[in-house]
Amino acid sequence: MRFTSPSASSPNTPSLSTTSLPRISDRAWRIGAARAHVLGWASYVDPTYRRPRHVKLLAEYLMRVERGEIKRLIVMMPPRHSKSETTTVKFPAWYLGRNPDKRVIIASHTAALALRFSMRARNDLAQFGPEVFSVGVDPNSSAMYRWDVLDREAPPGRPPGGMIAAGIGGPITGMGAHLAIIDDPVKGPEDANSQVQRDNVWDWYRFVLRTRLQPGAAVILVLTRWHEDDLAGRLLRAAEQDPTADQWTVLRLPAMAEENDPLGRAPGEALWPEQYDEAALAQIRASVGSYVWAALYQQRPLPAGGGVFKREWFRIVEPDRVPGDLFWVRFWDLATSTKTKADYTRGAKVALDADGNLWIGGIVGGRWEWPDARRVIVQTALLDGPGVPVGIEKVGFQGAAVQELLREPQLVAHTIVPVQVDRDKVQRAMPWAARAEAGKVFLVSGEWVGPFLDEVTAFPLGEHDDQVDAVSGAVQMLAELTAMGEPWDQYEPDPTWRG
Repeated sequence: MRFTSPSASSPNTPSLSTTSLPRISDRAWRIGAARAHVLGWASYVDPTYRRPRHVKLLAEYLMRVERGEIKRLIVMMPPRHSKSETTTVKFPAWYLGRNPDKRVIIASHTAALALRFSMRARNDLAQFGPEVFSVGVDPNSSAMYRWDVLDREAPPGRPPGGMIAAGIGGPITGMGAHLAIIDDPVKGPEDANSQVQRDNVWDWYRFVLRTRLQPGAAVILVLTRWHEDDLAGRLLRAAEQDPTADQWTVLRLPAMAEENDPLGRAPGEALWPEQYDEAALAQIRASVGSYVWAALYQQRPLPAGGGVFKREWFRIVEPDRVPGDLFWVRFWDLATSTKTKADYTRGAKVALDADGNLWIGGIVGGRWEWPDARRVIVQTALLDGPGVPVGIEKVGFQGAAVQELLREPQLVAHTIVPVQVDRDKVQRAMPWAARAEAGKVFLVSGEWVGPFLDEVTAFPLGEHDDQVDAVSGAVQMLAELTAMGEPWDQYEPDPTWRG
């Protein structure tokens, strides 16, 4: 039966009342919506699933991938904005329900995370796939790392579709893929700031994942940007430099809108105001600093040189303006060489007041062999007094230096603190970089201030970074001593404690 709308040219056409339409149950309508739209599927399998405007836009791009209109898609979004839930859990299950003969690869920075994504997609399709798509998961092939779609209507001999999960850097075994989803290829800032790790991710993409793609396959890279030279950065540069290379569609959704926003937001408007409004985002920005904010939240990583610290952030004060009740520590960053271009040995004297202001009282340094460095450390400790703990990194030969200082008779009244450093230089500097940007780092005036500012504003691409490392170590000392219950303003050194 054909229905036509009444018109002046067809006066005898009967009117169509709503009572003549077939009645569709709510469940049938929801099943139809789940079959037709990825967000319908997401809401069907999880009634608590939220669909803010940015997720709706993301879904439009994902559905264009399913229709074959987009072959290469990069999604850049800030943390905790439903990018993985939508792209790497809900979408691939929906994709396989609609395309039960296709193969999907899910990859992430660790195999464990990729397996969790795969497991959740598998469980959704196993539970809801039969009623929505008339397909499910083959019980004889349902492991988290590899599972197959069960389609009882498939023609004889057709290979089943399914999913393979893998960690970045690991092998991908089995059949090729019609869709590959890479979700956050790096674990965090330490990997992102490592040239070796970035090269490893790039090589894995080119030599492993890219070679597993079927003709006409699609690739989705969904990530939070950590570094301008990350996988997204390299793929986009390759596309720009060579028009025959893979060309990428980019959906970049910053936490706070900029000009020409994909959602039509006004500059400064929050991406998900119901979850993180402008005030919450401003608080995050003040806490993490502009370098981290630009990368993780705005998806616009800055070049590292000159991007971590800015000269105007620091406040220089005369010695008579320094509070008299501060708890000071001095951390020594020991050089491993006395060569002309080697880093210096540096000792930074740092304090933190009750208002969260960081005070840098001065930095001692030079290029010394260990016997001379040891003598300077002892002399400086005696000048600082026993109330100023002495910290040294607990790694390699510096661990032996700690033991020597513990045996030094002149330092019997001093506290020697071995500091375990387990993060890269940039990551260690971020806590006090955020304080500096907030105007909460004070430099006590002296000849050391000029060279210090020259070094920190070039960090981490400058020739030297020893002063930055020394301050970072002191900040870590303060945090650890606080965690041990040492008050800032009433610290009494225990001469019997030797680390």
